[in-house]
Amino acid sequence: MKFSTVRAGGAVLYGAVTETGFSAVNDLFPDWPTLREVVEVGGFDALAAEADARGDTHALSEVTFLPPVPAPEKIICVGVNFPDRNAEYKDGQEAPPNMSLFPRFPRSFTGHGQPLVRPPESPQLDYEGEIAIVIGKGGRRIPEAEAYDHIAAVTLCNEGTIRDWVRHAKFNVTQGKNWDGSGAMGPWLVPFTDRAQLADVEIVTKVNGEVRQQDRTGRMLFPIPRQIAYISTFTTLVPGDIIVTGTPTGAGARFDPPRFLVPGDEIEVSVEGIGTLVNGVVDE
Repeated sequence: MKFSTVRAGGAVLYGAVTETGFSAVNDLFPDWPTLREVVEVGGFDALAAEADARGDTHALSEVTFLPPVPAPEKIICVGVNFPDRNAEYKDGQEAPPNMSLFPRFPRSFTGHGQPLVRPPESPQLDYEGEIAIVIGKGGRRIPEAEAYDHIAAVTLCNEGTIRDWVRHAKFNVTQGKNWDGSGAMGPWLVPFTDRAQLADVEIVTKVNGEVRQQDRTGRMLFPIPRQIAYISTFTTLVPGDIIVTGTPTGAGARFDPPRFLVPGDEIEVSVEGIGTLVNGVVDE
């Protein structure tokens, strides 16, 4: 079953996305105000049981999808994590010894079905389709062999980027990665129950129906267990933290000439076993 945070009738709700609609169940779990607390206690089975019993409370047309996990303590993104993506940088380095990381702020993401926002300061809004993992069991210095045990759920991310602002400084990309509403996350959380959900699955990004990015997680330079182990070396991971695990080659900036997003474009990020995240584009 899939679990989402939505807005409906002026209220923020969470519940299950079914084959026919949405079943809001947050009122049945007052001790779990958001899906972040559900993740922390491992409450997906309880949500699923209540959603099955209750049935649909809303048609999907009546809800607006929000990023599934509200107010995570940390969103950490992994950069340059596929071989062809690394080759794009043409620096002669076949594979870096350690992963590139940067933070994103929750405000920089919108939900499924909502448009990415292109700011007036730059026309260089770009797309990056990725898998995001949600930490359920926190920890520090997590052994790589135990890393999968710390994942509660998986979701999708379009890690939208303002390309010229990425290059405003010599050593960091933070200011190009955190424009309000420039990226998206969702549509839902899929509970993580088997490493096969992440070990070698296909990521596909389409813009207006054209495939722009396509690769498999099995080709990651830094597999997800290593990401968890490395990141937890320097910071304590807590329930609800999100790791955005890396995008394949094919972002708009790498075309000649570049193919940045414009209002009216539609971007789809799809991963087998998770679903499809769809967003349009508007000018701020």
